[in-house]
Amino acid sequence: MSRILLLQDDEVLAKKIQKTLQDEGFDVITSSDSKEALKRATNEKFELYLLDVNTPYADGFDLIAKLRENHDATPAFFITALKDLGSLSKSYDTGMDNYIKKPFDTNDLLIRVKAAINNQFDFLDYGNIKYDSLNKKAISSGKEIPLTYVEKNIFDILIRNLEQNITKEQFFQVMERPSEMALRVHINKLKHKLGFAIKNARGIGYRLEKL
Repeated sequence: MSRILLLQDDEVLAKKIQKTLQDEGFDVITSSDSKEALKRATNEKFELYLLDVNTPYADGFDLIAKLRENHDATPAFFITALKDLGSLSKSYDTGMDNYIKKPFDTNDLLIRVKAAINNQFDFLDYGNIKYDSLNKKAISSGKEIPLTYVEKNIFDILIRNLEQNITKEQFFQVMERPSEMALRVHINKLKHKLGFAIKNARGIGYRLEKL
């Protein structure tokens, strides 16, 4: 059963959301203030955070920022009545994945929650990186690491074939202008951006070592 942490100080709304999600089989844990929510998020495992913005002790922005600083990449939705672009931009900067604007339809809430949780089955963990294999995104501390199109394809091959030697010809298939020199450049850039142990398999190609 997928667990969801709901931060909401409006008791009526919290109960409404909790019942809606529990009726669909989710285990919903509620917190009325950010201090309690941070403690639970730090000590327990959740598949999704639903966070109101204006809550006691600290707002949702501060809470998710602290979690991202601790390398918690759990998907997070803000539930908010905020409409201005500045506030929404701040939301994404602090590590929010999506937002639900009040007032909202419970069907819309369910669709977004299910999509966020189901998509996690397409994630792979490697060190401090959470890899979204569906969209070929490497995420660290809740933020995507900028990779070029070719770098994404090369890393996708490496992480799907962990500790296996991959031939240069396999990499060439996802490169725009394949050559040994170009491949070395791409591998070195990946090492620099990700800090990973990508080893040279002499005479064959490369492999990604387990951490």
